[in-house]
Amino acid sequence: MKKIVITGGSGLLGPYVVDHFAEMGYDVLSVDLTKPIKSSARFMTVNLMDLGECYGALAGADAVVHLAAIPVAYSHPNEVTFQNNVMTTYNILEAAAGLGIKKAVIASSESSYGIVFSRQNLAPQYVPVDEEHPQLPEDCYGLSKIVAEETADMINRRCGMQIVSFRIGNVITSEKYKSFPEFIHEPEKRRTILWSYIDARDIASACRLAVEAEGLGSVVLNLAADDTSMDIKSSELMRAEFPGVKDIRVPLDNYHTLLSNEKAKRVLNWQPVHCWRDNVPNI
Repeated sequence: MKKIVITGGSGLLGPYVVDHFAEMGYDVLSVDLTKPIKSSARFMTVNLMDLGECYGALAGADAVVHLAAIPVAYSHPNEVTFQNNVMTTYNILEAAAGLGIKKAVIASSESSYGIVFSRQNLAPQYVPVDEEHPQLPEDCYGLSKIVAEETADMINRRCGMQIVSFRIGNVITSEKYKSFPEFIHEPEKRRTILWSYIDARDIASACRLAVEAEGLGSVVLNLAADDTSMDIKSSELMRAEFPGVKDIRVPLDNYHTLLSNEKAKRVLNWQPVHCWRDNVPNI
């Protein structure tokens, strides 16, 4: 049985990832500063800002999934968000490298493209936004995710560790589907995230596939559902909110996602299976 350490196990996404690995037969250690209310795995309180504690938490592990972070811009002073997200990622990957761990997954973000928290009304240069789209954040959160990806590249160059950095769209847990009727007919809402979403259960399966894959090096992959979170066709959303964007790279049939997930499907043989339309009654 392979041992997997999952950081941020008590957060929004963490419990879903913990449960999925446990269900798939992994020996799971969940780490966080806060103990979860309930968990399907062993738990350890760890301060990821302390490199020594990271070594202790990762001892004996075969892989690590690093989800812990301050998850948005401007919830904390800028320097706190940047320092926390950059240093916890560095410490986890540095400790993993020092211990000879060969596989890691880290949570990056669609925010690294700069559109989400832009105060200059930044628009995408083209859609669907793929991994080659310029990363132009104005905020410390998006910048911290770019630094995390660069840290992954550095560790990979040094020791060959396989590191998959997921640029994750808007995370939707089972409870969050209740809010969909509040915005699905209003295109101005959620425009800065390009109306993207991704079910936490689909992220969990992607994390496992990334751990089980071989020979990927250091790679970045978007994670998004196949459709938008709106009950308005994607072509209409773009005309309403981003009329200046003329570079449309695929036919926007029906509700086609505007955050491309094609690379993740190709590289991991992954497929998102949870759609909001199956979880929101009476739309």
